[in-house]
Amino acid sequence: MEVQETRVQTDRVLTIPNILSMARLVGVPLFLWLILRPVFHGPNSDGWALLVLMLSGVSDYLDGKLARRWNQISSLGRLLDPAADRLYILSTLVGLTWREILPLWLTLALLARELMLLVMVGILRRHGYPPPQVNFLGKAATFNLMYAFPLLLLSDREGWLASLAEVFGWAFAGWGTSLYWWAGILYVVQVRRLVKADTAAD
Repeated sequence: MEVQETRVQTDRVLTIPNILSMARLVGVPLFLWLILRPVFHGPNSDGWALLVLMLSGVSDYLDGKLARRWNQISSLGRLLDPAADRLYILSTLVGLTWREILPLWLTLALLARELMLLVMVGILRRHGYPPPQVNFLGKAATFNLMYAFPLLLLSDREGWLASLAEVFGWAFAGWGTSLYWWAGILYVVQVRRLVKADTAAD
């Protein structure tokens, strides 16, 4: 993650990139409901859940690309995009852990990283810095996890396709978790340097 603030190019709320990000946020409770239906003795809706997750990934790619191409980077968009990423990851962790597809230790490892970043955001705000921007490493971690989760969901079946999905799903989960923590540690180092510079200036 980067502490630098991306230049805001518009104050408009209803831009195409922002609408795409809002649609992704609306899809979070729908996705969680679909993935948890079997837990509450409902029909298996994993196919629909995977579709929602895939559409979320497409919109995640498009909102950033369109915002840069059409000069529609906005303050709201800078908040909506990472918020949607984190909510999808959180809802997927809840759903897959509840269904015992993900082990509890992996869920706790990812949640601990998020808690660490929340603490760092609080420190930044106390020193007058804006919320962090997601850098390439953080995005790479998110993309790995967003590939891992649907594959692991697909692995909760029988047959060769499920076995193949399990192998690739755990590969993406391993890379994603490692990159997630790597990006988080780099962010902590950046925050430490900023705080140390502020203290020296005082």
